Amino acid sequence: MTNDEIGQSDTAITGEVTVNVTRLEMASPSTVAVPLPSGIRLAIMLAENMPVHLYRYLYEVIGKPHHWMLRRMQSDDKVASVLQAEETRILLLYVDGCPAGFAEMRLNLPESVDLLYFGLVPDYQGRGLAKFFFAEVLAAAWSQSPQKLKLETNTLDSPRALQLYQRMGFSPVSTAEDIITLWE
Repeated sequence: MTNDEIGQSDTAITGEVTVNVTRLEMASPSTVAVPLPSGIRLAIMLAENMPVHLYRYLYEVIGKPHHWMLRRMQSDDKVASVLQAEETRILLLYVDGCPAGFAEMRLNLPESVDLLYFGLVPDYQGRGLAKFFFAEVLAAAWSQSPQKLKLETNTLDSPRALQLYQRMGFSPVSTAEDIITLWE
């Protein structure tokens, strides 16, 4: 990554950790049926013209426990250019009118759709929403007619993430080690 890609940041670096990264792919749409959770009002919307401050809020509240770093290190101008890019799609999950999760994907058509970020706000975890939201994200990705979907996870992600991805139809294609900078 170049300095232009990173941008300026006042982020305090508190340490690094080595993680195991698993890269996964899905070659055809999932056949797993996921029921709509009951007893709550849900909405999933494609975010258009998403403000950087809202993106940064969701990125931090969802990504901090997993030490997501890329967008945190990028300048507001860089993040805005990513959000406005034709190949970027952001899906927002709302629960009872409140933002509860987001997914970011990059269209590399016709070859693939990369699922870059997916997660729920901690207040909404443990309610059975992740599987439902992830199924909807997959449907949105497949609606773009790619040859495959791709994603990465690592050992700092939720302990259930890799299981969810595999249950929904992803298969591991490679593993590697990487060094992650920890949030303070």
